[in-house]
Amino acid sequence: MTEEKRHTSSNIEIPKYLGDFPLSDAEKVPGEFPYTRGIHETMYTSRPWTMRQYAGFSTAKESNERYKELLAKGAKGLSVAFDLPTQMGFDSDHKMSIGEVGKVGVAIDSIEDMRELFDGIDLSCVSTSMTINATAAILLSMYVCVAEEKGISASQISGTIQNDILKEYIARGTYIYPPEPSLRIITNIFQYCAKEIPRWNTISISGYHIREAGSTAVQELAFTLANGITYVEKAIEAGLDIDDFAPRLSFFFNVHNNFMEEIAKFRAARKMWANIMKNDFGAKNEKSLKLRFHSQVAGSTLTAQQPMNNIMRVTLQAMAAVLGGTQSLHTNSYDEALQLPTSQSAEIALRTQQVIASETGITDHVDPLGGSYALEHLTCELEKGALDYIQSIRSQGGVVACINNGYIAGEIMDASYKAQLDFENKRQIVVGVNEFKESAGVDIPSNKISDEIQKNQIEKLRKFKSNRDSALCEKALNKLSEVAKGSENLVPSIMSCVKASCTLGEVSDSLRQVFGEHQASKMI
Repeated sequence: MTEEKRHTSSNIEIPKYLGDFPLSDAEKVPGEFPYTRGIHETMYTSRPWTMRQYAGFSTAKESNERYKELLAKGAKGLSVAFDLPTQMGFDSDHKMSIGEVGKVGVAIDSIEDMRELFDGIDLSCVSTSMTINATAAILLSMYVCVAEEKGISASQISGTIQNDILKEYIARGTYIYPPEPSLRIITNIFQYCAKEIPRWNTISISGYHIREAGSTAVQELAFTLANGITYVEKAIEAGLDIDDFAPRLSFFFNVHNNFMEEIAKFRAARKMWANIMKNDFGAKNEKSLKLRFHSQVAGSTLTAQQPMNNIMRVTLQAMAAVLGGTQSLHTNSYDEALQLPTSQSAEIALRTQQVIASETGITDHVDPLGGSYALEHLTCELEKGALDYIQSIRSQGGVVACINNGYIAGEIMDASYKAQLDFENKRQIVVGVNEFKESAGVDIPSNKISDEIQKNQIEKLRKFKSNRDSALCEKALNKLSEVAKGSENLVPSIMSCVKASCTLGEVSDSLRQVFGEHQASKMI
């Protein structure tokens, strides 16, 4: 009888015996090129990762209360979720915002909302990550202005904007403008922040949403790094020196269920990026070579059936992120397949990280799994598979071309379809869903967002507009339109609009009138 071969979720074969596997990279010291074993010599033995819990819902006031609660319970960084209208550049009173205000994140229409969001929080002492893309320049401008109102200079603040528009065309769809003007905005942010906000991470190149869309680990790795290559190329074309902006690039990865494969994915990512930056772009600054990343456990693996099982899933995924050398981590709440997290479920999610950091002994080792034959094998195989994809993308003219011809989206769709078939045929077991379904059930505390939120937000926006200098606002928006038609950096003009009390929707519309809106192409 022939023994059935085993494979990872990326279809990488798992050999029965790996005792003779060459450990070339395992022999490298952590903190040394190509950083396979970690970007720091001491890793968590000197300090743990940043426990950055993701939150944002309904109003700025309610989100502010949750942030203060998380900080009081030991969170070291904030991560802001914005509602869909904010992500798409619509004010809360726009017809496209109906039914969506405050539902999946916080509604931010103006600088007044940003003031309320961070009321009573010292922005010089906390690192803030904002999951925002098409409107990233506007939200960053609001954040800088609020910090300055508190007496904190732009050079003192630290954090990250996601600012990764390419994956929006590939996996999520919250884009506004076509790729080329979107890439201009991103490179403008690189330029501005390098001079004015040196501690700010100007982009978080996201594989998370690519994986949530149904990709394999290999595809997540490949498409994320391919997007990163594109941003670097565009920045260089704009006249930036590689070592001036590359140290502030960061990444954002998903942590899925296949424990060993996920750890290997992070190791492969560091090795690949270091080689790409050194060999392809000639980066000389060590910080340009080091792939720094935030990670979040996989929302797509959370189940509405037997939701308490999600606590175990989150714990194991968090362990994989830590063993893979993440710089910061968000752990999902067990009830997120049903609703926005309650205060209790959010606390359990944070405590999960704190237990791993404080009780397991993992932080006593620089690279706990280094030298594992299985792990080294998977690291090499993931690298090979991802490099093949990157070469295929290059041969087709690059990422933008592969967005337009549907190649990347098609590859993800095929992988997602295969995963669904594996689930339906029970080749992939999901406990409590397609197997082990017997359960008495459990009562989950409700945390629903009231439909009154939109009404109240619109009224707040109306009052804000009535108290501003309309002429000053119009002047700032007209200036932005003129700058958009030329080649000048857009960020100072966006900053002026924010200071003139222009709304997020008004700034977005000014750019829409010049750049137009992206129309998705049909997939091949």
